[in-house]
Amino acid sequence: MSLSTRFFAWRHKLEPATHKVRKSADNIVTSFDGVRLLTDIYFPEGSGPFPTILIRTAYKRAGFATYARLYAERGFITVLQACRGTDGSDGEIGPLLLEREDGLATLDWLKHQDWFEGRLGLTGPSYLGYVQWAICDELPEISAISTQIATTEYKNVLFPQGATNLQFWLSWMQLSEGLRLSPLKFMFSVMTGKAERATKSASLNLPVIDADIAVTGHKVEFWRRWMLDEVKHEEHWQAISHTRRLGADTPPDFFVSGWYDYILNELLDDYQILRANGHTPYLTIGPWFHVDPKLIAESVRSTLAWMRANLLDDSSELRKKPVRLFISGLDQWREYEMFPPPEPGELTHFLAPGNALAAAPAKTALPARYRYDPNNPTPNVGGAIFAFNGAGARDNARLEARSDVLTFTTAPIEASLTFIGRPKLTLFVSSSLEYTDFFARLCDVTPNGSSTNICDGFVRLTPGSVNRLEDGTCKLDILLHNSAHKFRAGHHLRLQVSSGAHPRFSRNPGTPEEIDKKPEMLCADQSIFFDSQHPSALSLPVYVLQ
Repeated sequence: MSLSTRFFAWRHKLEPATHKVRKSADNIVTSFDGVRLLTDIYFPEGSGPFPTILIRTAYKRAGFATYARLYAERGFITVLQACRGTDGSDGEIGPLLLEREDGLATLDWLKHQDWFEGRLGLTGPSYLGYVQWAICDELPEISAISTQIATTEYKNVLFPQGATNLQFWLSWMQLSEGLRLSPLKFMFSVMTGKAERATKSASLNLPVIDADIAVTGHKVEFWRRWMLDEVKHEEHWQAISHTRRLGADTPPDFFVSGWYDYILNELLDDYQILRANGHTPYLTIGPWFHVDPKLIAESVRSTLAWMRANLLDDSSELRKKPVRLFISGLDQWREYEMFPPPEPGELTHFLAPGNALAAAPAKTALPARYRYDPNNPTPNVGGAIFAFNGAGARDNARLEARSDVLTFTTAPIEASLTFIGRPKLTLFVSSSLEYTDFFARLCDVTPNGSSTNICDGFVRLTPGSVNRLEDGTCKLDILLHNSAHKFRAGHHLRLQVSSGAHPRFSRNPGTPEEIDKKPEMLCADQSIFFDSQHPSALSLPVYVLQ
């Protein structure tokens, strides 16, 4: 065992290693166009045959070498490959583009290795999960996958509701360029908070296309190629979408995610597609965000159990129920047969005068109003974001003190309540502009006044995107993201309504967004209605916990 694998196994209580490991470095896998992909192989010593685990990464092989060695120490030949344009492999990173072609070339290479005997597992988080989906329909008969914080479909992840996930792009540019140019310098910027400060500063850059220079100091080829050309073409999205590959023959999958991961909803869409095709996928969702080390530890643990069950016919480490959820507020795990659990109740709170959430709609009420100024955009605080620091549950008190954030709060609840799944907000609104956004967030307010974000939702309005009622208002149905939370007795439910969460969602200038031009920045005067003719309401799928 290496020092790193010994420490990881001790820290996370993994079963002991069973094999010494021999590493073969910098093997060449040649793709369809002659691009050479650098590939390390970790061989367990001893008598085989051994199943194989394939990991393809865009984030430096050294960053995943510990995990590759961990798997090899427990009886799996582990193949660790640097994706195109990264870590010494030829070509330029897409990103996401050509991962199917490179993955298929790697599968073909595997079939010609004398040590490969047909059993194959794929694993890895985020980008490493996406590349699994890219080839999931071409895997050997005895195969399994373990996708963590990833999805088959990234269009709404990268451009939610037509906005730009600017937080992601600025963070990912720093990550990919930092690993390419100076990994140590990049890690220092993460540890000191410099990376997040750079994201915040660059997010205000206009025109937005020049944010790459603001955040990295130079033009970033893939950012400009995507933003100025590729995202405008449907063929681009068809090429990088792999949802169509899911079906009855998809290998068994073990999903791992976190309630504060920005890809969670899309991951759960993939989970539901597999269930609809007769699968029983395993699913673990914890109180984690995208770069949470605890999520990675759980991913390694679940990968070992899953590969043993599906490649070695040993299910001794698999739990009996396939779904395991962390219930925040209760701070305990619960296990279920499916997600969401069947037969929820429904609890509805209506927006009401006096910044209240009430059991019934008000008969008459004046609308609540605020002004959104894109020159001083409503900031994002915590939540399901791709960030090196600042994701997850945060106190929203300072955010809620802003004049462009409305809050509606219940009285202290008398009995605890638990919801699992996606709350739904019906919101009646009007705006002085046709181009505008609405953002909603559910918070748990403790008796001492702290307000912690649980889940949220977002919608971008453009001309014709919603139907106006006869009185000129619009009815919006906003799904908040999936979560599981217990509100304890004595706490309050609070709903925030605003028109931004910058830079998680690119600020709406009030005009059509043109990324390569400086827009005219128009203020939006917003009205939220909650009288009997406009019963704005928040509905929760609630459960009685056993």
